[in-house]
Parts: sequence; structure tokens; C-alpha cells
Amino acid sequence: MDRRDEQAVTAVKLYFERGLSQAEVAAEMGLSRPTVAKLIQRGKDAGYVTVEIHDPRETSSQLADRLVERFGLAEARVVHMLVSNDHELLDELGRAGADLVTGQVRDGMRVGVSWGRTMNALASHLPHTARHDVEIVQLKGGSSYSDHATNDFEVMRAFCAAFNATACYLPLPVIFQDVRTLRIVERDPHIEQILRAGRQADVVVFTVGAMGRESLLMNLGHLGEEDIEMLLARSVGDACSRFFTSDGRIAVPQIDERTAGISLADLASRPVRILIAGGQRKTAALRTALRIGLATHLVVDEKTALSLLTGASGD
Repeated sequence: MDRRDEQAVTAVKLYFERGLSQAEVAAEMGLSRPTVAKLIQRGKDAGYVTVEIHDPRETSSQLADRLVERFGLAEARVVHMLVSNDHELLDELGRAGADLVTGQVRDGMRVGVSWGRTMNALASHLPHTARHDVEIVQLKGGSSYSDHATNDFEVMRAFCAAFNATACYLPLPVIFQDVRTLRIVERDPHIEQILRAGRQADVVVFTVGAMGRESLLMNLGHLGEEDIEMLLARSVGDACSRFFTSDGRIAVPQIDERTAGISLADLASRPVRILIAGGQRKTAALRTALRIGLATHLVVDEKTALSLLTGASGD
């Protein structure tokens, strides 16, 4: 450590451990207040100090209790955080989701995971947790035919690293062009084993998608213009790339038949079903998913939670 690093350690100790103000730290060290501010930031950047905030509202709040009661959940966690953009929202949802997932995964479990931006945010916050004999299963195909990435490999790798787990990748596109091709592929012993493992998962972790031409699923190259038009007209969202209507039915059966991965019925049959989603655009999809019993555990932001409870569509 050089002299500046040593000063940074001293500054963060005085500021965080002794609770001195920056002005008081400056007087104690014989430095200017701006210099102390820079030293404290240097200490944070170097990892000499880390700050963890435990918001009790995320694990126990009236809003969470109302969600549990309304939708018959085992647990709900609500992110109470002012965010200025979608990136910050995803990061907060991911952090809270990672905490919930970590508490649910036990030794010997089979954990099914989806992919997407929300799942990627969650995976980035997973801490390394000592677990044994855990298996991570990809719940749906993730290959893309466009320059839009699904991050399926990154999500799976992060889950495996977090829980010392082995991986069952599903090396397929999520939606096939022809149902006959999918049926042939599904009969492959290796693929059949992975799909069966997903259906038998002890815990599933997934999100829901909102409908719109800008959504990731609409831009992977799997869907033609006619497919997209039908989905936009009939669907309110998707879970594990299974599109559903506002009353929870399969939106376009011929597209659902071409989809590689866990079905909505099999998803709903799993013992622990952790759903992480937020943002007003997802309210309609999220409400339907909760109403048809896709989730036992929920992580959501405060604004979307209020929309779910008041009946506002958010669209």
C-alpha cells in the first residue's frame, strides 16, 4: 500500500466506524474536506469498505403481505427503491431476487432457470453459497438467430458458480420454425433427459415478458411477421416463452407447439416457483401469471405491486 491508500483506510475507518462527519475526519487528519471525500471514495473503490443495506420492507411489509393474501403466495418481496431507468430497476430486482433464490436452494436440489434481462440481472447478484449436489437445468432453448443475445449461457454459468452446481444446458432455439423438426429433436435421448429434468425441478426461477415489438422474444429471429401479429393481437405476455392470453390460455397454440422447453402446466406444478418481474409494462402479464398460479414466490417493485393490487393494467 502506498501513502494514499493508507490515508484512505484511515479515512474510511474514521467515517464509517467512528461515525465522524467528513469535516471532522478532515480536522482529525489535518486534510481538506474535498481531499477526505476523495479518500473515502478511493477506499470504496479499492474494496477497503463495503456498504450493505438491509431494507426490512423487502422481506416484511404491508404491501408484501397484501400480495401474498391476494395471490395465494408463500412469500412476496417488494423492492422499495426510487429508480430513474430500466437498468436501475432490473439491478434492484436482481439483487432482491438473488437474495430470495439463495435462501431457497438447498443441497441436492434440481433448480430450473429461464433467461432474459431480468434473469441476467439476478444471476449477476448471486453470491457464492456452499451447496452440494445441486443441478441447474435450463428450462427453455436459448439459441438466437439474430444479434440479440439471450444470455442463457451466462445465466446458467452464474447459477452454477454460485451453488457449486452442475449444468444441464438446453442447446436449442426456443421456438422452432417447424413443429415436426422439434418433435424429432425432442426424441433425442440427451434432449429428452434435459427436458424431463426441467419438468422435475424442485425450484424454478423465471420472469414474465410483456408484449411489444421491442421485446427480446420478438427479435431473436424465430418468429415471422404473421406469428408476431397474432401474438400482439392475442397475448398479454409470456412465461418461459409460453405466450398466454389475459385469461391464462395459450395465446397461439401453433406457436406454443413449436416452443422448446417447459410448458405452463409443468411450470405451475413445481413445488417452489420464484417469479421476478417489475416495471409497469409487465403488469398485465404479471397479474395473469399470478392469477393462474405460476408463482409461489414473487419479487416485484413497489409501483408494479400497487398496480397489481389496485387492478390498474399499467399498459
